[in-house]
Amino acid sequence: MLFPLGSTQRCFWTLLVLTMMVLLLAGLLHVEMLTPLLGGQAEGPPITNIMFLKTHKTASSTVLNILFRFAERHNLSLALPEGSRFHLGYPWLFLARYVEGMGQNGPLQQFNIMCNHLRFNLPEVQKVMPNDTFYFSILRNPIFQLESSFAYYKHLSPAFRAAPSLDAFLASPHTYYNQSLDLLRNAYARNHMWFDLGFDPNAPVEESYVRARLADVEQRFQLVLIAEYFDESMVLLRHRLRWQLDDVVSFKLNLRSQRSITSLPPEGQERAKRWCALDWRLYQHFNRTFWASLRAELGPRRLRSEVAQLRERRRVLSALCLQDDAPKNKTQITDPQLLPFQSGKASILGYNLREGLDNETLRICQKMVMPELQYMAHLYTLQFPQKPPKNIPLQKA
Repeated sequence: MLFPLGSTQRCFWTLLVLTMMVLLLAGLLHVEMLTPLLGGQAEGPPITNIMFLKTHKTASSTVLNILFRFAERHNLSLALPEGSRFHLGYPWLFLARYVEGMGQNGPLQQFNIMCNHLRFNLPEVQKVMPNDTFYFSILRNPIFQLESSFAYYKHLSPAFRAAPSLDAFLASPHTYYNQSLDLLRNAYARNHMWFDLGFDPNAPVEESYVRARLADVEQRFQLVLIAEYFDESMVLLRHRLRWQLDDVVSFKLNLRSQRSITSLPPEGQERAKRWCALDWRLYQHFNRTFWASLRAELGPRRLRSEVAQLRERRRVLSALCLQDDAPKNKTQITDPQLLPFQSGKASILGYNLREGLDNETLRICQKMVMPELQYMAHLYTLQFPQKPPKNIPLQKA
Protein backbone atom coordinates (compact mmCIF):
# COMPACT_ATOMS: atom_id res chain seq x y z
CA MET A 1 0.00 0.00 0.00
CA LEU A 2 1.41 3.42 -0.99
CA PHE A 3 1.13 6.34 1.42
CA PRO A 4 0.94 9.93 0.11
CA LEU A 5 4.00 12.06 0.80
CA GLY A 6 3.65 14.83 3.33
CA SER A 7 4.64 18.41 2.53
CA THR A 8 7.91 18.07 4.47
CA GLN A 9 8.92 14.97 2.53
CA ARG A 10 8.01 16.61 -0.78
CA CYS A 11 10.21 19.61 0.03
CA PHE A 12 13.08 17.31 1.02
CA TRP A 13 12.98 15.33 -2.22
CA THR A 14 12.55 18.48 -4.30
CA LEU A 15 15.65 20.09 -2.72
CA LEU A 16 17.62 16.87 -3.13
CA VAL A 17 16.80 16.63 -6.84
CA LEU A 18 17.62 20.32 -7.41
CA THR A 19 20.95 19.96 -5.57
CA MET A 20 21.92 16.95 -7.68
CA MET A 21 21.03 18.80 -10.87
CA VAL A 22 23.16 21.81 -9.89
CA LEU A 23 26.15 19.59 -9.04
CA LEU A 24 25.77 17.68 -12.30
CA LEU A 25 25.57 20.88 -14.34
CA ALA A 26 28.64 22.33 -12.63
CA GLY A 27 30.56 19.14 -13.34
CA LEU A 28 29.54 19.13 -16.96
CA LEU A 29 30.59 22.77 -17.39
CA HIS A 30 33.99 22.04 -15.83
CA VAL A 31 34.51 19.02 -18.06
CA GLU A 32 33.47 21.05 -21.10
CA MET A 33 36.07 23.71 -20.31
CA LEU A 34 38.82 21.10 -20.08
CA THR A 35 37.70 18.67 -22.75
CA PRO A 36 39.60 19.09 -26.05
CA LEU A 37 37.52 20.11 -29.02
CA LEU A 38 37.95 18.00 -32.13
CA GLY A 39 36.86 20.76 -34.53
CA GLY A 40 36.92 18.65 -37.68
CA GLN A 41 40.17 16.77 -37.24
CA ALA A 42 41.49 15.45 -40.55
CA GLU A 43 41.51 11.75 -41.30
CA GLY A 44 44.56 9.76 -40.32
CA PRO A 45 46.79 9.69 -37.24
CA PRO A 46 48.40 12.91 -36.00
CA ILE A 47 51.88 13.73 -37.30
CA THR A 48 54.39 13.41 -34.46
CA ASN A 49 57.81 13.69 -36.14
CA ILE A 50 58.31 17.44 -36.42
CA MET A 51 61.18 19.86 -36.96
CA PHE A 52 60.29 23.50 -36.18
CA LEU A 53 62.91 26.07 -37.15
CA LYS A 54 62.50 28.53 -34.29
CA THR A 55 63.31 31.88 -35.83
CA HIS A 56 63.98 34.84 -33.54
CA LYS A 57 61.41 37.44 -32.45
CA THR A 58 58.62 35.93 -34.58
CA ALA A 59 56.15 34.60 -31.96
CA SER A 60 58.17 31.39 -32.08
CA SER A 61 58.22 31.03 -28.27
CA THR A 62 54.46 30.57 -28.35
CA VAL A 63 54.83 27.90 -31.04
CA LEU A 64 57.55 26.24 -28.93
CA ASN A 65 55.13 26.05 -25.99
CA ILE A 66 52.53 24.39 -28.22
CA LEU A 67 55.08 21.78 -29.32
CA PHE A 68 56.38 21.20 -25.79
CA ARG A 69 52.84 20.60 -24.49
CA PHE A 70 52.03 18.23 -27.34
CA ALA A 71 55.26 16.29 -26.76
CA GLU A 72 54.65 15.96 -23.02
CA ARG A 73 50.99 15.01 -23.43
CA HIS A 74 51.82 12.26 -25.94
CA ASN A 75 55.07 11.09 -24.29
CA LEU A 76 57.18 12.05 -27.30
CA SER A 77 60.95 12.44 -27.34
CA LEU A 78 62.49 15.88 -27.87
CA ALA A 79 65.86 16.74 -29.43
CA LEU A 80 66.96 18.98 -26.56
CA PRO A 81 70.23 20.92 -26.13
CA GLU A 82 72.93 18.84 -24.49
CA GLY A 83 74.28 19.52 -21.03
CA SER A 84 73.79 23.03 -19.69
CA ARG A 85 72.94 24.58 -23.08
CA PHE A 86 69.63 26.27 -23.74
CA HIS A 87 69.93 26.32 -27.53
CA LEU A 88 71.26 23.98 -30.19
CA GLY A 89 74.60 25.67 -30.80
CA TYR A 90 73.22 29.02 -31.95
CA PRO A 91 74.55 31.17 -33.61
CA TRP A 92 76.89 28.58 -35.09
CA LEU A 93 75.52 26.27 -37.77
CA PHE A 94 73.76 23.35 -36.15
CA LEU A 95 75.69 20.13 -35.54
CA ALA A 96 74.06 16.88 -34.45
CA ARG A 97 76.36 16.63 -31.45
CA TYR A 98 74.61 19.63 -29.89
CA VAL A 99 71.66 17.33 -29.10
CA GLU A 100 71.54 15.42 -25.81
CA GLY A 101 71.42 11.70 -26.52
CA MET A 102 73.37 11.72 -29.81
CA GLY A 103 76.07 9.07 -30.07
CA GLN A 104 79.02 8.93 -32.46
CA ASN A 105 77.09 6.65 -34.79
CA GLY A 106 73.73 8.41 -34.55
CA PRO A 107 70.94 9.00 -32.04
CA LEU A 108 70.81 6.71 -29.02
CA GLN A 109 67.02 6.98 -29.19
CA GLN A 110 64.45 8.12 -31.74
CA PHE A 111 63.65 11.81 -31.54
CA ASN A 112 60.18 13.02 -32.48
CA ILE A 113 60.37 16.79 -32.13
CA MET A 114 63.16 19.34 -32.62
CA CYS A 115 62.17 22.93 -31.86
CA ASN A 116 64.85 24.84 -29.93
CA HIS A 117 66.81 27.72 -31.44
CA LEU A 118 69.37 26.63 -34.01
CA ARG A 119 70.92 27.88 -37.25
CA PHE A 120 69.56 25.54 -39.89
CA ASN A 121 71.97 22.98 -41.33
CA LEU A 122 69.97 20.29 -43.12
CA PRO A 123 72.54 17.45 -43.33
CA GLU A 124 73.14 17.64 -39.58
CA VAL A 125 69.43 17.92 -38.77
CA GLN A 126 68.80 14.79 -40.84
CA LYS A 127 71.28 12.89 -38.68
CA VAL A 128 68.94 13.48 -35.73
CA MET A 129 65.41 13.45 -37.14
CA PRO A 130 63.49 10.62 -38.87
CA ASN A 131 63.08 10.59 -42.66
CA ASP A 132 59.34 11.32 -42.46
CA THR A 133 59.80 14.49 -40.37
CA PHE A 134 57.46 17.42 -41.05
CA TYR A 135 59.48 20.67 -41.35
CA PHE A 136 57.95 24.07 -40.68
CA SER A 137 58.93 27.56 -39.56
CA ILE A 138 57.49 31.03 -38.96
CA LEU A 139 58.36 34.49 -40.30
CA ARG A 140 57.49 38.04 -39.27
CA ASN A 141 57.46 41.37 -41.07
CA PRO A 142 61.18 42.32 -40.97
CA ILE A 143 60.40 45.90 -39.89
CA PHE A 144 58.87 44.70 -36.62
CA GLN A 145 61.22 41.75 -36.27
CA LEU A 146 64.21 44.13 -36.43
CA GLU A 147 62.64 46.51 -33.91
CA SER A 148 62.08 43.63 -31.50
CA SER A 149 65.63 42.34 -32.02
CA PHE A 150 67.06 45.80 -31.28
CA ALA A 151 65.30 45.91 -27.92
CA TYR A 152 66.02 42.30 -27.00
CA TYR A 153 69.63 41.93 -28.24
CA LYS A 154 71.01 45.46 -27.90
CA HIS A 155 73.46 44.31 -25.22
CA LEU A 156 74.62 41.32 -27.29
CA SER A 157 75.07 42.74 -30.78
CA PRO A 158 78.10 45.06 -31.24
CA ALA A 159 76.27 46.90 -34.04
CA PHE A 160 73.22 47.56 -31.87
CA ARG A 161 75.20 48.31 -28.72
CA ALA A 162 76.91 51.33 -30.29
CA ALA A 163 73.70 52.84 -31.73
CA PRO A 164 71.65 55.25 -29.57
CA SER A 165 68.39 54.14 -31.21
CA LEU A 166 67.12 51.90 -33.98
CA ASP A 167 66.21 54.95 -36.05
CA ALA A 168 69.77 56.25 -35.71
CA PHE A 169 71.14 52.83 -36.60
CA LEU A 170 69.03 52.63 -39.77
CA ALA A 171 69.93 56.18 -40.81
CA SER A 172 73.58 55.10 -41.09
CA PRO A 173 73.86 51.33 -40.51
CA HIS A 174 77.43 50.93 -41.77
CA THR A 175 78.59 53.37 -39.11
CA TYR A 176 77.74 50.69 -36.56
CA TYR A 177 77.73 47.43 -38.52
CA ASN A 178 80.99 45.91 -39.76
CA GLN A 179 80.21 42.81 -41.79
CA SER A 180 83.80 41.59 -41.69
CA LEU A 181 83.83 41.51 -37.88
CA ASP A 182 81.65 39.70 -35.36
CA LEU A 183 79.41 38.09 -37.99
CA LEU A 184 77.92 35.69 -35.47
CA ARG A 185 77.27 38.26 -32.75
CA ASN A 186 75.92 40.72 -35.33
CA ALA A 187 73.52 38.13 -36.75
CA TYR A 188 70.75 39.85 -34.78
CA ALA A 189 71.32 43.14 -36.64
CA ARG A 190 70.69 42.25 -40.29
CA ASN A 191 68.55 39.72 -42.16
CA HIS A 192 68.12 37.73 -38.97
CA MET A 193 65.57 35.25 -40.35
CA TRP A 194 67.73 34.68 -43.45
CA PHE A 195 70.63 33.91 -41.11
CA ASP A 196 68.51 31.49 -39.05
CA LEU A 197 67.80 29.56 -42.25
CA GLY A 198 71.55 29.03 -42.63
CA PHE A 199 72.12 31.64 -45.35
CA ASP A 200 74.56 34.58 -45.59
CA PRO A 201 72.90 37.72 -44.16
CA ASN A 202 75.35 39.94 -46.05
CA ALA A 203 74.88 38.35 -49.48
CA PRO A 204 74.10 40.71 -52.39
CA VAL A 205 70.41 40.91 -53.20
CA GLU A 206 70.79 39.41 -56.66
CA GLU A 207 67.67 37.95 -58.24
CA SER A 208 69.15 34.59 -59.20
CA TYR A 209 70.62 34.09 -55.72
CA VAL A 210 67.42 35.09 -53.92
CA ARG A 211 65.23 32.85 -56.09
CA ALA A 212 67.56 29.90 -55.55
CA ARG A 213 67.49 30.30 -51.76
CA LEU A 214 63.69 30.70 -51.71
CA ALA A 215 63.45 27.50 -53.72
CA ASP A 216 65.69 25.78 -51.15
CA VAL A 217 63.33 26.78 -48.34
CA GLU A 218 60.24 25.70 -50.29
CA GLN A 219 61.80 22.33 -51.05
CA ARG A 220 62.64 21.55 -47.42
CA PHE A 221 59.88 23.22 -45.40
CA GLN A 222 56.36 21.91 -45.93
CA LEU A 223 54.91 24.99 -44.25
CA VAL A 224 56.03 28.52 -43.42
CA LEU A 225 53.72 30.44 -41.09
CA ILE A 226 53.27 34.20 -40.70
CA ALA A 227 53.40 35.76 -37.23
CA GLU A 228 51.08 38.66 -38.08
CA TYR A 229 48.35 36.09 -38.77
CA PHE A 230 49.06 33.80 -35.87
CA ASP A 231 45.57 32.37 -35.43
CA GLU A 232 45.23 31.65 -39.14
CA SER A 233 48.67 30.05 -38.96
CA MET A 234 47.60 27.75 -36.13
CA VAL A 235 44.48 26.69 -38.03
CA LEU A 236 46.57 25.77 -41.07
CA LEU A 237 49.21 24.03 -38.94
CA ARG A 238 46.53 22.00 -37.17
CA HIS A 239 45.19 20.74 -40.49
CA ARG A 240 48.63 19.86 -41.84
CA LEU A 241 49.56 17.98 -38.65
CA ARG A 242 46.09 16.41 -38.23
CA TRP A 243 45.93 17.68 -34.65
CA GLN A 244 42.97 18.60 -32.45
CA LEU A 245 41.95 22.18 -31.77
CA ASP A 246 43.21 22.21 -28.17
CA ASP A 247 46.64 21.14 -29.42
CA VAL A 248 47.17 24.59 -30.96
CA VAL A 249 45.38 26.82 -28.43
CA SER A 250 47.86 29.09 -26.67
CA PHE A 251 48.46 32.30 -24.75
CA LYS A 252 51.01 34.81 -26.07
CA LEU A 253 54.43 34.14 -24.53
CA ASN A 254 57.67 36.17 -24.44
CA LEU A 255 55.53 39.26 -25.00
CA ARG A 256 57.07 42.72 -24.48
CA SER A 257 55.44 45.56 -22.57
CA GLN A 258 54.18 48.47 -24.65
CA ARG A 259 56.70 50.84 -23.10
CA SER A 260 59.59 48.82 -24.54
CA ILE A 261 58.18 48.88 -28.10
CA THR A 262 59.36 51.64 -30.45
CA SER A 263 57.43 52.66 -33.55
CA LEU A 264 59.64 53.52 -36.51
CA PRO A 265 58.57 56.51 -38.62
CA PRO A 266 57.69 55.80 -42.28
CA GLU A 267 61.20 56.67 -43.53
CA GLY A 268 62.69 54.39 -40.85
CA GLN A 269 60.45 51.54 -41.99
CA GLU A 270 61.62 51.95 -45.58
CA ARG A 271 65.23 51.95 -44.40
CA ALA A 272 64.55 48.73 -42.48
CA LYS A 273 63.21 47.09 -45.65
CA ARG A 274 66.34 48.11 -47.57
CA TRP A 275 68.73 47.12 -44.77
CA CYS A 276 67.03 43.72 -44.35
CA ALA A 277 66.25 43.29 -48.05
CA LEU A 278 66.82 39.52 -47.98
CA ASP A 279 64.42 39.12 -45.07
CA TRP A 280 61.93 41.35 -46.87
CA ARG A 281 62.02 39.16 -49.98
CA LEU A 282 61.71 36.05 -47.80
CA TYR A 283 58.70 37.48 -45.97
CA GLN A 284 56.94 38.69 -49.12
CA HIS A 285 57.34 35.33 -50.84
CA PHE A 286 56.08 33.18 -47.98
CA ASN A 287 53.30 35.58 -47.07
CA ARG A 288 51.96 34.91 -50.58
CA THR A 289 52.38 31.13 -50.34
CA PHE A 290 50.76 31.13 -46.88
CA TRP A 291 47.56 32.79 -48.11
CA ALA A 292 47.52 30.66 -51.24
CA SER A 293 47.60 27.55 -49.03
CA LEU A 294 44.76 28.86 -46.86
CA ARG A 295 42.59 29.60 -49.89
CA ALA A 296 43.29 26.21 -51.46
CA GLU A 297 42.90 24.08 -48.32
CA LEU A 298 40.19 25.86 -46.34
CA GLY A 299 38.57 28.73 -48.20
CA PRO A 300 37.46 32.02 -46.59
CA ARG A 301 34.26 30.81 -44.88
CA ARG A 302 35.79 27.75 -43.24
CA LEU A 303 38.89 29.73 -42.25
CA ARG A 304 36.78 32.39 -40.50
CA SER A 305 34.79 29.71 -38.70
CA GLU A 306 37.86 27.83 -37.45
CA VAL A 307 39.68 31.01 -36.40
CA ALA A 308 36.57 31.96 -34.42
CA GLN A 309 36.55 28.51 -32.74
CA LEU A 310 40.22 28.89 -31.83
CA ARG A 311 39.72 32.35 -30.34
CA GLU A 312 36.67 31.23 -28.38
CA ARG A 313 38.59 28.28 -26.96
CA ARG A 314 41.41 30.63 -25.94
CA ARG A 315 38.87 32.92 -24.26
CA VAL A 316 37.40 29.99 -22.29
CA LEU A 317 40.83 28.78 -21.15
CA SER A 318 41.91 32.32 -20.29
CA ALA A 319 38.85 32.73 -18.04
CA LEU A 320 39.59 29.34 -16.48
CA CYS A 321 43.35 29.79 -15.96
CA LEU A 322 44.34 33.42 -15.60
CA GLN A 323 43.77 35.97 -12.85
CA ASP A 324 42.89 38.42 -15.62
CA ASP A 325 43.61 38.74 -19.34
CA ALA A 326 46.36 41.33 -18.97
CA PRO A 327 49.93 39.93 -18.97
CA LYS A 328 52.05 41.04 -15.99
CA ASN A 329 55.49 42.61 -15.75
CA LYS A 330 58.24 40.89 -13.79
CA THR A 331 57.47 42.74 -10.53
CA GLN A 332 53.83 41.58 -10.62
CA ILE A 333 54.42 37.86 -11.24
CA THR A 334 53.95 35.96 -7.99
CA ASP A 335 55.24 32.51 -8.97
CA PRO A 336 59.00 32.50 -9.77
CA GLN A 337 58.48 29.40 -11.91
CA LEU A 338 56.37 31.55 -14.24
CA LEU A 339 58.83 34.46 -14.43
CA PRO A 340 60.15 34.86 -18.01
CA PHE A 341 63.80 35.61 -18.75
CA GLN A 342 64.50 39.33 -19.14
CA SER A 343 66.85 40.49 -21.89
CA GLY A 344 68.26 43.84 -22.97
CA LYS A 345 65.90 46.82 -22.97
CA ALA A 346 62.86 44.59 -23.37
CA SER A 347 60.41 44.15 -20.50
CA ILE A 348 59.12 40.60 -20.96
CA LEU A 349 55.66 39.89 -19.61
CA GLY A 350 54.18 36.76 -18.05
CA TYR A 351 51.04 35.60 -16.26
CA ASN A 352 49.54 34.89 -12.86
CA LEU A 353 47.19 31.93 -12.50
CA ARG A 354 43.89 31.98 -10.69
CA GLU A 355 43.90 30.71 -7.13
CA GLY A 356 42.03 27.60 -6.04
CA LEU A 357 42.43 25.58 -9.25
CA ASP A 358 42.13 21.80 -8.84
CA ASN A 359 45.26 19.76 -9.54
CA GLU A 360 44.41 18.74 -13.10
CA THR A 361 43.36 22.24 -14.14
CA LEU A 362 46.42 23.74 -12.45
CA ARG A 363 48.72 21.40 -14.36
CA ILE A 364 47.13 22.30 -17.72
CA CYS A 365 47.17 26.03 -16.99
CA GLN A 366 50.76 26.04 -15.69
CA LYS A 367 52.06 24.46 -18.88
CA MET A 368 50.21 26.98 -21.05
CA VAL A 369 51.96 29.94 -19.38
CA MET A 370 55.30 28.35 -18.48
CA PRO A 371 58.23 30.30 -20.02
CA GLU A 372 60.41 28.35 -22.42
CA LEU A 373 63.53 28.07 -20.25
CA GLN A 374 61.59 26.60 -17.33
CA TYR A 375 59.61 24.28 -19.60
CA MET A 376 62.73 23.06 -21.40
CA ALA A 377 64.47 22.38 -18.08
CA HIS A 378 61.39 20.46 -16.90
CA LEU A 379 61.27 18.33 -20.06
CA TYR A 380 65.04 17.74 -19.96
CA THR A 381 64.74 16.34 -16.43
CA LEU A 382 61.83 14.11 -17.47
CA GLN A 383 63.68 12.78 -20.51
CA PHE A 384 67.15 12.52 -18.95
CA PRO A 385 66.60 11.93 -15.21
CA GLN A 386 70.15 10.60 -14.85
CA LYS A 387 71.65 13.93 -16.05
CA PRO A 388 72.22 17.03 -13.88
CA PRO A 389 69.27 19.41 -14.23
CA LYS A 390 69.61 22.63 -16.21
CA ASN A 391 70.11 25.79 -14.17
CA ILE A 392 67.83 28.58 -15.37
CA PRO A 393 69.56 31.99 -15.66
CA LEU A 394 66.67 34.21 -14.52
CA GLN A 395 67.12 37.81 -13.56
CA LYS A 396 65.67 38.77 -10.18
CA ALA A 397 62.34 40.57 -10.32
